[in-house]
Amino acid sequence: MPKMKTRKSAVKRMHSTGTGKLMHRHTRRAHSMISKSPGQKRRLYAEAVMDPGKNKVLSRQLPYGSKY
Repeated sequence: MPKMKTRKSAVKRMHSTGTGKLMHRHTRRAHSMISKSPGQKRRLYAEAVMDPGKNKVLSRQLPYGSKY
């Protein structure tokens, strides 16, 4: 059986934790930061846990987890 290919775009955007959860960066952080409140900016710093409903799709894109 050949190795499965990993979607490199998915590797760049998310990674898995030690317990298997998928983490991703928040959106709305690229520009227009002046109009956001300081509290909102602080909340956008941290990574967020990916929605569990998307795990089936993402497990196909990252067949070996995010080991890169």
